[in-house]
Amino acid sequence: MKQIAITGSTGSIGVQALEVIGAHKDLFEVYALTANNNAELLIQQAFKYMPDTVVIANKAKYPEVKEALEDLPVKVWAGEDAVAQIVTATPIDMVLNALVGYAGLKPSLEALRAGKPLALANKETLVVAGELVIRTAAENRVPIIPVDSEHSAIFQCLNGEWNNPVEKLILTASGGPFFNLTKQQLAHVTKQQALHHPNWNMGAKITIDSASMMNKGFEMLEAKWLFDVAPENIDIVIHPQSIIHSMVQFADGAVMAQMSIPDMKLPIAYALSYPERLPSNTKRLNLCDLHTLTFTKPDTERFPNLAYAFEAAGRGGNMPCILNAANEIAVDAFLHDRITFLQISNIIEKALSVIPFIADPSYDDYVATDAETRRLTEIYSN
Repeated sequence: MKQIAITGSTGSIGVQALEVIGAHKDLFEVYALTANNNAELLIQQAFKYMPDTVVIANKAKYPEVKEALEDLPVKVWAGEDAVAQIVTATPIDMVLNALVGYAGLKPSLEALRAGKPLALANKETLVVAGELVIRTAAENRVPIIPVDSEHSAIFQCLNGEWNNPVEKLILTASGGPFFNLTKQQLAHVTKQQALHHPNWNMGAKITIDSASMMNKGFEMLEAKWLFDVAPENIDIVIHPQSIIHSMVQFADGAVMAQMSIPDMKLPIAYALSYPERLPSNTKRLNLCDLHTLTFTKPDTERFPNLAYAFEAAGRGGNMPCILNAANEIAVDAFLHDRITFLQISNIIEKALSVIPFIADPSYDDYVATDAETRRLTEIYSN
């Protein structure tokens, strides 16, 4: 029985991961679950999966969780530090980091330092501090297995091809709900429209990132570190059908692609069970139903966040950390109706231009950069 810890168990990825685990009770057991604010769902998950420990990051919710679980043999911890601490527990065989945003960085690093294989759905871990994270994984000789559908696709395409030179990675993007809108139309889109993704069921923050194309910029940065490929050798293509999840072009010109119906349970299960594939009742892909698969280049004039991500990747240092922090604050401001959709990009551009650049940041530098960027971006967003 593989003991699994899930950080962010009440989010979209965490919920689906528990469904995968529930379908394979002979293979997996839940050791720990963590949530930020959703105490009600965390309590329900504790009753259903009976983990050793649950952690609620928001300490104000601790009494609620503690009281609800007092008759169960489940330990209850609270606080962000406790989230990072629980992933180091000796019985854990794998940590699935499904947190959203910068909050996922510290638990990822602690899991790797403790020698725990990391199934990574928190792309910000590598966006913010990719060099530090990859070095930590190498020093502790533990794998990082991607959970994002695009990176899982590349990982699958590279399986058995690790010694063959890669010429290019091709990340596919659905284009989100606004792919066909003009710049003038984008100036008037609403939060409700932005939250309506055509293909994927995701959390609010990631859905907005998809609409602004920042999500694809983050995935480019993540791919750079996971697969040791320079940003100039990573292409983004708009593929509205979301059937091909990403591709790898090799030195001989051959292109390998991973295809499936859009369903996050597939890459989640693959990460948890790698190198084996688990049987599932996921809907199968019928090629005869695919009348058309289309691919187009993204428009960085309408969606400048993608260009900002490539700029940050090119400069390196703490620039991606600035990019991420500014985006988190700007997206939150948009979700709370304080700024317009287009202002998200304007605020990110400003933050990238004013926060001091650090070429070779330490962990403390990342923490300081994140805090300073958030402070200034909050001002820009009000």
